[in-house]
Amino acid sequence: MGTLLWIVAAILVIAGIVTLLQGGIVLGIVLIVLGLLVGPGGVSIFNGRGHTV
Repeated sequence: MGTLLWIVAAILVIAGIVTLLQGGIVLGIVLIVLGLLVGPGGVSIFNGRGHTV
């Protein structure tokens, strides 16, 4: 699950950078922020802190 979130996050950040270069400032920033939230934030949310195996 974590790998899938990181792939989605990378796609969002790359799309945000491309959008910024094409002149879409607001949408580019939104995509980059979403990518950062999905990547590290999403992985930590879905893995949780108290998982013991």
